[in-house]
Amino acid sequence: MIKKFIDKLLGKTGSRAGKPRFGKREEIAVDVHGIDPKLVDERALNVVRTLKEAGHEAYVVGGAVRDLLLGLKPKDFDVATNATPEQVKQLFRNCRLIGRRFHLAHVRFGHEIIEVATFRAAHTEIDEDHGVDEVEHRAIDEHGRILRDNLYGTIEEDVWRRDFTANALYYNIEDYSIWDYVGGVEDARNRILRLIGDPATRYREDPVRMLRAARLAAKLGFTIEAATAEPLPRLAPLLAEAAPARLFEETLKLFLSGHAVASFELLEATGLLPALLPLYAQLSPDAYGGAVLLGVDGVCIISHGSSGETAMVNAIKLADEMARSGLVAEITAAFAATP
Repeated sequence: MIKKFIDKLLGKTGSRAGKPRFGKREEIAVDVHGIDPKLVDERALNVVRTLKEAGHEAYVVGGAVRDLLLGLKPKDFDVATNATPEQVKQLFRNCRLIGRRFHLAHVRFGHEIIEVATFRAAHTEIDEDHGVDEVEHRAIDEHGRILRDNLYGTIEEDVWRRDFTANALYYNIEDYSIWDYVGGVEDARNRILRLIGDPATRYREDPVRMLRAARLAAKLGFTIEAATAEPLPRLAPLLAEAAPARLFEETLKLFLSGHAVASFELLEATGLLPALLPLYAQLSPDAYGGAVLLGVDGVCIISHGSSGETAMVNAIKLADEMARSGLVAEITAAFAATP
């Protein structure tokens, strides 16, 4: 049963939908996509309206549109615009600019933040030395990993810089339509996770994207499209090059958001688990006295098992229970097995 579930997530069934149409914009009307405009966060709408009144393009974008399309409650709302981060800051006194790798504007409303990103330009040919191009606005290392990308473009270019088709959806508040360039609405409805562009190239640009693929598939019950899943075991070692802070953040989302068991099983099935948790990969299946440490609101909880593998599974199930009960949890120690 678990194997069938994993095969479904990896797209190994005969019920895959056809490839989406890429490039041509579809404007999907509200009576077709069915999103109630009242469910769109008023703070995000305020940001979009303010930007548009100042003469800029602006749309609610990304995971929030996807979740509304699926009948889910979005955790947060993001905005995409042709205004630069500096122009956004001029319009909002409650705005803070963040990011070195990607410049972003955070517009704060109390404890809530609306993240505003400027449209990114499409890729151009990399310099022969794989160094910095476009007047130092974009930098790519010799492995294809993006070190910095602050070259701005149009919405038509921006869509190709987004990760998955289901996340590349732009909500237009003028008529409540969804602008879709990559078949994202169809993929979301069919629960297919499909990378935009060449999967290997996109994973090399940002290795953490591999973990994001596993997390979103586990969280949403999506099938990872076959071409999107194929490079994962081969490119998993690239995670060693990712920033520790980003790996830590993604690990929290994988294991402390209520879908830890599904995430763990999918990480194993895609070959990502040994790269993310090398200590666990070294455990002997028949090791005795395995233990996993988790921190919950500053209190250490130790999950034991007859082996390291059992302890890990027990801890992951515990993490799901904590998430479902509303507890705020943080991983505070490495996974380890006692001798």
